[in-house]
Amino acid sequence: MRSSALDRVDALALLRELAGLSHAALLAHPEAALDEASLRALEQAAARLRAGEPLAYVLGWREFWGLRLSVGPEVLVPRPETELLVEFALDRLDAEAAADVLDLGTGSGAIAIAVAHERAHARVQAVDVSAEALRIARDNARRLLAADRPGGALRWHHGDWMRALPSEDQAFDLILSNPPYVAEGDEHLPSLRFEPRLALVGSRGADDGLGDIRELVSQAAPRLRAGAWLALEHGYDQAEGVRALLRAAGLREAHSLRDLAGIERVTAARAPD
Repeated sequence: MRSSALDRVDALALLRELAGLSHAALLAHPEAALDEASLRALEQAAARLRAGEPLAYVLGWREFWGLRLSVGPEVLVPRPETELLVEFALDRLDAEAAADVLDLGTGSGAIAIAVAHERAHARVQAVDVSAEALRIARDNARRLLAADRPGGALRWHHGDWMRALPSEDQAFDLILSNPPYVAEGDEHLPSLRFEPRLALVGSRGADDGLGDIRELVSQAAPRLRAGAWLALEHGYDQAEGVRALLRAAGLREAHSLRDLAGIERVTAARAPD
């Protein structure tokens, strides 16, 4: 494998996952020879990485909130900054109390599963417009969550934002979302070509990237219980626009949270008491 053409971290990950060689083993025995099958698998994986495919797709998994999530090209690769949404949720959910939580645009199930894992009493539901994404999310939940958790099994819904829910009257204590927010024509889209465009741009593409967020806020705000929160991830330059949308929907205390890079990445607001 021409590992010199790869990022060192990526090369080590391939050797660990596909050849069963740890970093310590490589340091101790750098001269160790690989069998032909391992070499072929490594060369094929390296070629995919050189073509720009994300490491998570090549390996078939990505760690999120300490959980090993299966991923594929049907879902976005979970990003570390999305853990900010999970932190926000856990700060507002009592560890011993029941609460109704909804994850809109769940993808691999990362947010819903992380919240359910940390708050066993929460009744968590999740929505996605992609049936393939929901299949991956369900599989992740079955593997990662206890079958007898007090809040019960996660409930999955296929459809367009809140319209996917079976009841038009159900309200929630917390609604979370990492929705599509990449603008049509964004210069970064070519570098994201392996990830599902629908999850990046959405079905309501807009020059400012807020097309689906506008629709989500309009549908979700009326379904919040008194004092309940709606929290959304968004692009690096969209915080002000998202705060304005939340206020226009009648929500209060709109504010944005910064990720580890200091970027306003999550914006939240709450329903009136």
